[in-house]
Amino acid sequence: MFLRLFCLVLLFASAAPAQGLRKAVYAGQFYPGEKKTLSEQINRYLRDAPQETTDTTVRGLIVPHAGYIYSGRVAAHAYAAAANSSFDTVVIIGPAHRLGFDGCSVYPEGGYETPLGVAEIDAPLAAKISKAGRFSFLPRAHREEHAIEVQIPFIQEVFPRAKIVPILMGQPKSETVHALSAALKKCLLGTRSLVVASTDLSHFLTHEDASVRDNETIRLVCELQTKSLMRKIERGANIMCGGGPVISLLEYARAYPGASVKAFSYTDSSAAGGPRDRVVGYFAGALISPPLSHSLSLSNQEKERLLQLSRTALSRSVLSRPLDIPPPSNPSLMRKRGAFVTLKKKGALRGCIGFTEPILPLYQSVIQASIFAANRDPRFSPVTPSELPDLEIEISVLGPLVHIDSPRHVKIGTHGLLIEKDGARGLLLPQVPVENGWSRSTFLQQTCRKAGLPPEAWKEGARLFVFEAIIFHESTRPGDENKHVFLMK
Repeated sequence: MFLRLFCLVLLFASAAPAQGLRKAVYAGQFYPGEKKTLSEQINRYLRDAPQETTDTTVRGLIVPHAGYIYSGRVAAHAYAAAANSSFDTVVIIGPAHRLGFDGCSVYPEGGYETPLGVAEIDAPLAAKISKAGRFSFLPRAHREEHAIEVQIPFIQEVFPRAKIVPILMGQPKSETVHALSAALKKCLLGTRSLVVASTDLSHFLTHEDASVRDNETIRLVCELQTKSLMRKIERGANIMCGGGPVISLLEYARAYPGASVKAFSYTDSSAAGGPRDRVVGYFAGALISPPLSHSLSLSNQEKERLLQLSRTALSRSVLSRPLDIPPPSNPSLMRKRGAFVTLKKKGALRGCIGFTEPILPLYQSVIQASIFAANRDPRFSPVTPSELPDLEIEISVLGPLVHIDSPRHVKIGTHGLLIEKDGARGLLLPQVPVENGWSRSTFLQQTCRKAGLPPEAWKEGARLFVFEAIIFHESTRPGDENKHVFLMK
């Protein structure tokens, strides 16, 4: 009975439909087949899981897919870490154990049924991922596959309102892994989606050998060593059956500044009574990233230094004096980041120009934006020397642009907005709609106007991007003491 619950020994047939509603195949085998018993078991595992309270955002999970008696407690540790988050969709990536093929098979519509009910497929998102990755749907691959099915009851208990997108990866080739991670970046950024990579670790080694090998694999995963992992997978190394899905998740992680993998728990099948000379390893972890305001964080001293650089560049350019500004020694100010400088005179806008993309070190972005805001904003005449004492400087340090597929993802007070259509681009900073008391629709219309587009252009064919920013400014006039800066998240 022990081996029947392992990752690779699945030899009975199923009459589940190829499309639409996929009936449960492994209820009563890998997990309880009765609703109440299944729900109670999962919730017991979740209650027993250590509580993770880090100030981070969970972007993905790495979870095992054996029978619950062997790996359920480990899987629960990962799901418990994400339980306080809210997701519209959970994308589940598993390895295809029963059918060999190239590429990925994305389940397109319908739902997965378990004793807890039906988990609905997010059909529009499934179609987008299929198109972005040029993937197809192979019904046979999903018909008897357990790697996705065993995740569904956990998802139903922890995220009862979430839809799912089941993806099975065939041969874990590098081109497939790259295509899937690129599709995830294109389709998921800006959405409330969680990615679950379903995998067990080494198979059928002794307890001692498995511990050594699995801990090395976990180290590579936590260090995001995708190239080393890919080389091992391509050589057929016995490290994990879901290596392709895991590497796709790790590559997807690069879309989030400061992303990392946190390891939660590891065990093997011998802990549940299996033989110690032939074990399977189980690992739970989470892909996490700091909130964007954290990944962009600047100390008060760094903000003050940027304000000083901006003031110096502004004054010297208006007075036609040489810049001669040496680069700062602080490495944080040397990182490439987009930034805008806004000039105000007695509360009224006097100029605003910046760099959307991180093409220059931050200090240079601020210096150049200060000069351009004073002299090249086409809405205003150049700043004169007599105006310098009355100008107030505000700096916005931008996070990465994130493409969104719906305007409902725009959050007033959090997001700046960029709209692009037919070669025209318009950008407004996060503070603009707050200062003007705009609604989301007005924010969209005004950004279109900024691009020189009709105000309703965002409704048809326009690409929408959001971003966050650290926003700080001089609290007093130049030369006064006790300056401080403010942060808007």
